[in-house]
Amino acid sequence: MSETTGPIALIAEFTTSEENLETVRGLIVAYGETVRAEPGNRAFQVYNHVAEPTKFWVHEIYADQAAFEAHIGDPAGKEFNGKLVPLINEPESVLTFLTPAN
Repeated sequence: MSETTGPIALIAEFTTSEENLETVRGLIVAYGETVRAEPGNRAFQVYNHVAEPTKFWVHEIYADQAAFEAHIGDPAGKEFNGKLVPLINEPESVLTFLTPAN
């Protein structure tokens, strides 16, 4: 992703197995509390697919590039990902960066 000005918005997607669903849900909910406390975080919302609850989407917004870089450099994120990655089907979360349509 190239450096931008203004807010950074993204969707992180991942899928887990039925047996890991509650563990993953607990991890992401707890991590959300940590992320929402970051000074540059504007949103961290977790969603499950209605028909396939093992699919997760996390909508994140950061105030600017510096806030996003602080987020990805935070040791709490590395610890979270170390616990999450072995429990998801993908090698890592798929990130989709968003831009306002207006």
